Amino acid sequence: MPAPSPEDQFTSLYQEHYRQVYAYAVTRVGRRLADEVVAETFLVAWRRLPALPKAAPLPWLLAVARNVVGERYRAEERQQAVAAEMRAWITEAEVSVADVADGVAERAGVLTALAQLSDDDRELLTLVAWHGLSPGRAARVLGCSTATYYVRLHRARRRLRNALAAAAEVELPRPTTTLIPKESTR
Repeated sequence: MPAPSPEDQFTSLYQEHYRQVYAYAVTRVGRRLADEVVAETFLVAWRRLPALPKAAPLPWLLAVARNVVGERYRAEERQQAVAAEMRAWITEAEVSVADVADGVAERAGVLTALAQLSDDDRELLTLVAWHGLSPGRAARVLGCSTATYYVRLHRARRRLRNALAAAAEVELPRPTTTLIPKESTR
């Protein structure tokens, strides 16, 4: 059987990993700019198809997407787009059915806390949790060793816990006291 053509290889790569690369792009730049990042990522993949790792192309694709984001958008613009996306998710969560109010409140709290973190912390946390990468593959996306990834992840988790705790303190209802006038004994 002849080896698949480059077009077939690329088509297979695209179909297998498009959704994951798109999801990654959304978490980095929001939906408004995600299509552009994905298009540029797969353009690089097409140009460098022979150099692509055959066994595990996803970390390579996500690293390319990360570089595309870094080259095209200033940090401030990315932060604003992600914050807007998080607010949209929170709004969607609040519109959900009342029977799932606890889950919605928890999701909204996590998204609010994530939005308060730096872009780098959010990326560290979501590579494994949302994108399903192993710590070793997530480290490759970030261009660091697995040990360095674990150290950064530990710090990001601590900052997330602090943000969640701060959000919980703000959301707690304050006790109210009702002043009931005493009856006069006259």
